[in-house]
Order: sequence, then C-alpha cells, then structure tokens
Amino acid sequence: MVPPNRYLALVGGTIYVSPTEGPIRDGVVLVEGGTIAAVGARALIQLPRTVQALDCSGLAITAGFWNSHLHFFERKWASVASIPVPELSRQLQDMLTRYGFTSVFDLGSMWENTRRLRDRIESGEVPGPRIRSTGEGLVPPGAVPSEQVLNIMGVMRTPLPEIADAAQATAASRRLLDEGVDGIKLFASSPRSASLPGSAIQAAVDEAHRLGKPVFVHPNSGEDVLAAVRGGVDVIAHTTPHSGPWDEAILAAMKEQGVALIPTLTVWKYYMRHDRISAQEQVANTEIGQLRAWLACGGTVLFGNDLGAVDYDPSEEYALMAESGMTFGQILGSLTTAPAERFGESKRQGRIAAGFHADLVVLKDDPSSDIRALAAVRYTLRAGKIIYRANE
Repeated sequence: MVPPNRYLALVGGTIYVSPTEGPIRDGVVLVEGGTIAAVGARALIQLPRTVQALDCSGLAITAGFWNSHLHFFERKWASVASIPVPELSRQLQDMLTRYGFTSVFDLGSMWENTRRLRDRIESGEVPGPRIRSTGEGLVPPGAVPSEQVLNIMGVMRTPLPEIADAAQATAASRRLLDEGVDGIKLFASSPRSASLPGSAIQAAVDEAHRLGKPVFVHPNSGEDVLAAVRGGVDVIAHTTPHSGPWDEAILAAMKEQGVALIPTLTVWKYYMRHDRISAQEQVANTEIGQLRAWLACGGTVLFGNDLGAVDYDPSEEYALMAESGMTFGQILGSLTTAPAERFGESKRQGRIAAGFHADLVVLKDDPSSDIRALAAVRYTLRAGKIIYRANE
C-alpha cells in the first residue's frame, strides 16, 4: 500500500529543466519522496492517484539554487546550538530559503559552530539548505581585522589560522580537513600584512587536493589572482576592481588552470556606498569589465554574493551579472549546473531530471524576461519538502 502524500506534483508551470534546454510549458515535475520521478509536459505525465498536487500555473520552476560564497559569521549565528527553533528557522529563511538557495558553500566561519548549524538542519529540526564549509580561512600573519572593526561589521570574533610558509600552510590545512571541512579558504593578502608566499598557497592546495577538496582564494589584486592560480587553487572568490582590469596573462592563466570565478559584484558597490558617485561608478565598471573579459574566455562562473557581508536580497547581483553580458541561461547555470559540476554533484543536483534530488525553486515570474525575477520565490523545495512558502 502506497503511503498518502508519498508523491508531490508541481503542475502547470514553465519548467527550466537546465540552462541549455528549452523550457517545458504547462509542465509537471513529479516527486517521489526526495527524488524527481518524472518531468515533462502535463499531457505526457500520468500522476499517481495518491499524489499531492501543487498548482504552479503561471509560475516558473528551476532546479534549486547554489550560493557558492557566503558566511555564517554574523553575530546572529553565535552559539547556534542553543538558538530556539522558530528564531533559527526565521534566520535561515530571511537569508537563504526565501531566495531559493538549497545548497550553499560557507567560505569562512567558525567551523564547529557552522557544523552544529548543519547538524540541526540535517536532523530535520529546522528547514534549511545543504551546507558545505571551509571553516576558518587561512590568512597571512597580522591580517585579522581589529575587534573594533569586527564589531562595526557585526561579525563574530573568529580565531583565524595565520600561515607564513609551506609548513604552516600544510599543518593548518590538515587540521581543518581532519576536522571535516569541505574545502580550504585562503586569503592571499591583506592591507595589514604581507602576501602569502606561493609555496604556502601550493602547500595548502596539495593538502586539500589529496582528499579531493576544493581550494578557494580571496584575492585583493590581479597579482593575487595570478599567484593563486599558479599555486593551483580551484575557485577565485572575488573580482578585484581596485586593481584595474585583468590583463591577458591573468586571464590566460585562469583559463589554463580551469578555475571558476565567483564575481561578488554587489559587495564592492556596497563597500563603496559612502564614496562619491564617480568612484562608485569606476569600481562598478572595472568589476563588470573583469567579469566580461572572463566570459569572453569561456570561463566558468559560480553565483555567490558574499552573504553575511552584504544585504541578503540577491536581485542586484543578478542585475549586475546581466549588465556584464551574462545571458539568462548563463546566470541560471551559475546557480545550478556549474556549481553542481564543480563540487562533484552533477549526477544528483543542478538539473530537473528523473533520479535527481528534488531540490526545486518555484518563481512568481519568468526570469528569462526579467532576471530580477530569480529573487521572487513562491516556493523552495529541498528533497521534495517545501522549506519556504511565500505569503500569498
């Protein structure tokens, strides 16, 4: 006997099964348990008698979104194990699930605290996304901001491992990896310190790659990007608009190494909000130019907007990516197929296909005609369960 509500059907929506395939109009996504059982035109999908139907007429459906650059380091996440369920659920909703994020990569927070947050989600205690984390980022000596600066930023004080050479980089990376992190984050330089030597970058990369884990780098200049790429990092976690356009040497090295770029365009505009308009425009034009140049090389882009350091609404990031020349399909790819492939989940996530995780986003409007519609979410589903429902 089939248990009631084992099946869920999203009926009548426009389904974007992947960034490279045409949409299915008046379609159906049939979910069985936590997995997609079938997807296609309504006329072609036979629904089980016990199905629970969700009317998606006039709505758009995509695979669940990845945010590949955020932080759980705001003070609101402190002592996460003791935050009451209603409050924690609301914080996760306000930051993530209301915007369709079903998978995230935390690029720098207290690992033990973030692990406890992940455990509470995975136990079913609170609804939330799949979380991967690098734990604490590795920094050059003297790079940690003062406590006063951290307080102003609203960030918890986090002891960051300082590394000055290859031996220290190996030891710090190994300690984090032994504790279970999903990748390593490096800060290539800081205004308060010297840059990481290439040998330290390479040592951290070697240690992470030994276990098949990715390495991310926070660069502050084109020189940082080049050093990181030569050291073997996998993901460049920011553009670097304050250092001017990226030249051919940087772009060629990035392409040859096969790195992915997380542009984080909004964060630079946010930090420049108190400056003169001309200065803001210069930064915006430079970062947009860097992303445009990377796209011209055929480079991989992952969506990430440095949540925790900026306002939560991602619509401005989507708009700036479009201004850089990214098509709707490319932006959708940065949210779905590109991170799924980069992080080894391409056979389970990133597309709407039979056998894939039922991580889905239902949007109020069609994002192919208005890219900001990617932020207007009606439902977010993770593993077939609705973890966010907009007030109607």
